Amino acid sequence: MSRPRVAVIGFPGSNGDHDAVSSLNHDVGVDAEVIDFRETSLGGVDAVVLAGGFSYGDALRAGAIARFAPVMAAIQEFAGVGGPVLGICNGFQVLTEAHLLPGALLRNATLRFHSHRTHIRYEGAVSPWLADLQKGDVLDLPFPDASFDLVT
Repeated sequence: MSRPRVAVIGFPGSNGDHDAVSSLNHDVGVDAEVIDFRETSLGGVDAVVLAGGFSYGDALRAGAIARFAPVMAAIQEFAGVGGPVLGICNGFQVLTEAHLLPGALLRNATLRFHSHRTHIRYEGAVSPWLADLQKGDVLDLPFPDASFDLVT
């Protein structure tokens, strides 16, 4: 049986795409590769990851420019038919700016990077990213919020 194929999207300025590919290939056991932001097709992948980094240098707002990249139309189509898409750090912000996630990003009160740990309890959402979790499991996760807060 072949391993699942995962596209990790590479944007100009991103610095987490190659780390994500390495971790997915070696730690998770899937076939991951970087797909350039200029592509218009995902090439039949099973999942998409938008990794952390500083897409376009975060010159405007994290993800505000990246959402217009040619590859985003393919990602929106993929997500629209239920394809799993994971946004890590700035990748989450790109997905929010592209309206693939609800809410909006607002500057935080201090305009400084903050990072703390938080506990999140899994309540049973259906997701291939969470397949090994049981309802009620508690995750202890790092939560960097850069200079933005999510408001839904």
